[in-house]
Amino acid sequence: MAPRDLEPRSSESQLEPFHASSILFLGRAWDAVSDPTVGFLVSKSPRRKCGKLIPWMLASTPFAVTLYCLLWFMPGDSLSVSVRFFWYLVTYCLFQTCLSCYHVPYTSLTMFLGGSQRDRDSATAFRMGMEVLSTLVGAGVQGQLVGHLHGSMNQHCLEHNGSWDNGSLGGNGSLLTDSLDNTRRAYMMAALVLGSLYSLSCLVLVLGVKEQPGPLSTLAGSKLPFLLSLRHVLHHRPYVLLLSGFFFISLAFQMVQGIFAFFCTHAAGLAGSFQYLVIIMLIVASLSIPLWQWFLVKFGKKTAVLLGFSIMIPTLIILVQVKSNFLVFALTMIPVGCSASVVFLLPWSMLPDTVDDFQLKNPDCLNLEAFFYSFYIFFNKFGGGLSLGISTMSLHFAKYHPAECRPNPAVLLTLKMLLAPVPIGLILIGLTIFCFYPINEERRKEIKVRMEEATDLLCQQP
Repeated sequence: MAPRDLEPRSSESQLEPFHASSILFLGRAWDAVSDPTVGFLVSKSPRRKCGKLIPWMLASTPFAVTLYCLLWFMPGDSLSVSVRFFWYLVTYCLFQTCLSCYHVPYTSLTMFLGGSQRDRDSATAFRMGMEVLSTLVGAGVQGQLVGHLHGSMNQHCLEHNGSWDNGSLGGNGSLLTDSLDNTRRAYMMAALVLGSLYSLSCLVLVLGVKEQPGPLSTLAGSKLPFLLSLRHVLHHRPYVLLLSGFFFISLAFQMVQGIFAFFCTHAAGLAGSFQYLVIIMLIVASLSIPLWQWFLVKFGKKTAVLLGFSIMIPTLIILVQVKSNFLVFALTMIPVGCSASVVFLLPWSMLPDTVDDFQLKNPDCLNLEAFFYSFYIFFNKFGGGLSLGISTMSLHFAKYHPAECRPNPAVLLTLKMLLAPVPIGLILIGLTIFCFYPINEERRKEIKVRMEEATDLLCQQP
């Protein structure tokens, strides 16, 4: 949610960026409890007739869709700002909980699809390719329903000499109210469409996927208590390094993603066009995933990570130097899309290797796959919330106001800082951490051999 996403009917009752950032911070703090808790509960769950993971996804889907729609619902214009704040906070926290109940077992399912390590990597590449494609569809739906409204609001700004206030609008004081009403209806319509696609995807998953035990996991419930499981997981050095590097990289990319629409609208002079740039980026990311899958097989996952994330640095520098040039922005979306595909693919492709390494080193601590994935998901979502929180708080202190068509210089400087220098610094930190990641190609091949031996022993058992 961006500050504009939380705007009520009238300008007097709009939630300020400070309220939006507070909701994001508190919601991610709630995630600090819900993600690992759900991961632990999934790990402890017994295997049922339809599996161990699938029942969690099936049960959480209707609640997640309903709560997502409620995020865009306006409870009433007569309510105070504090009541509105409480409404969005509770709805957001419940939505995040339902999302955890779906996403934790969904991502953990990668470990229980059967086949070799290479088959699992191919399945991961296919899964992430479909996720990028679904993100493209979602961006297209929401962009077409919502994006044109930002362009029309910018056009009204130009017509009325740069301000939404009633003085500049003269006798058309209801113009802002009508525009916000239309924006709210557009977001609600987009939520209904995306919720329907979410439900359809869950149905396809439930009907089309069958869980299979791994070489060292029987899909049974974990016997370890929560604190002992947590201690074992967080003392595994490859996992901690992968988690830390992934967090900084994810924080950088989600900061760029969260601020990009504001940057295009207010700093780059491309209001109403940013949705097309996002679509270009997602198309390139979707097409690049097979290329990166070939590259990681040929040169190794660690090399792919270092190269793929480094591409983003010069691209961000170019973006902040260009203004009112759609063609240049469209061309820069090509390297951005290539780098984004690495963010989609490589962290999730590397995580199963760390889980295998943990299982080989800790044969008495099995069936913790969901616990591993839950922290991975948590740091991804926490990075998203933290990036949006940093962005909205920065804009708040820079005196940004949604009613201003022409932001002050401090806002423009803040947007440029949030798009390039800050993300570049975070990317460099992440790349430094990945340099110390111990599972290189030699170690990964050793893990592969030992896991195949464990699979052969499992097959020989009566």
